[in-house]
Order: sequence, then structure tokens, then C-alpha cells
Amino acid sequence: MNESGFCLFDTALGLCAIAWAETGLIGVQLPEATAAATRVRMQRRFPRVAESVPPEPVAHSIARIAAMLRGERDDLGDLVLDMTGVPPFHQRVFEVARTIAPGRTLTYGEVAHRLGDPGAARAVGQALGHNRFAPVVPCHRVLAAGNRSGGFSAAGGVSTKLRMLEAEQARFGAAPGLFDGKPAIK
Repeated sequence: MNESGFCLFDTALGLCAIAWAETGLIGVQLPEATAAATRVRMQRRFPRVAESVPPEPVAHSIARIAAMLRGERDDLGDLVLDMTGVPPFHQRVFEVARTIAPGRTLTYGEVAHRLGDPGAARAVGQALGHNRFAPVVPCHRVLAAGNRSGGFSAAGGVSTKLRMLEAEQARFGAAPGLFDGKPAIK
């Protein structure tokens, strides 16, 4: 990519947004309540980036993100993220979150354990609350203790998180999927 910009794109959840630079994706935004609110949020987050037509590699990323939000199995793990300005601990949390396969989940405590810091569950939750790459960094796949939904900072809160898990027909460990037998979101 040799330019920067952002654009809005349609998904099963609503109008998402993506921002890019020469170094990779600099942000992905789940839908706000309206298209105007999503646009304003992107303009605030990336004031030096103009709304524009995405170059082919970004258009390909958009298609994959939209497909994943429809329930197609794609971990998006190869999408390049520009982590400039992301604190090192958050980067480590995001790396672990990106290893969670579609339809699977971990708890905040399990992520902390994988980081080698079992007491950091709350810090993991705070890092994911500042995720500027959702759903490419799939914070929706990280749950509270006991596989409770926990919080979710995107518009719609926990309801949005559960819709995303439903689209993936999420499973918790070896147990049957939470949404087995239900069709994916269309």
C-alpha cells in the first residue's frame, strides 16, 4: 500500500470502517449507531487520513472481514496491522487474541495465562477495550470467567459481541456450540 485513507463498508452487523497506511491497517471500526457516527468516529481517530476509495489490498481485506462477520471461517491472521502507538502489553494481548480460531473462545484469565501473567485478567480486559482493530483482533472471542460474556466496548455492547459469536457458531472448549443448530447471521 502506498497511500493512506479510510472508508466505510457494509457487513452483516452494519456499516463498519477501515483505515490504512503504507505500513498496513491502522484501524478497523465496528458499526456505530449510524453511518454518520461511524464516519465521525473514524475522522476523530484518524484526523490526518481522508475518506477515499480503498486500494486493492484493502478492498480484499474488507471482503474478508465482511465474510468473517457473516460467519465464514477466516481468522484474518495474515492481515498486516500497524501497531504504532499501541502499548507493548496491548500488542501482546492482541497477538494472543489473534490466535483464537473463529468459533472458539478464551477467557480473560486464559489470555493472561498464555501471556505468562495469570494475575493480569483485568489488564487483558482493559487492553481489549482499547482494541482499534476489531474484529481483525477478535476481542469478541474473549469472555469473562465462567464463559460469561463480559463487557464489549463496541456500539451495541454485549449484544454485538453475542451476535458476532453467533455468526461463528461459537464453542466453549469441548462443549457443544452455544449456537449449535442456529443459522449464521445473514
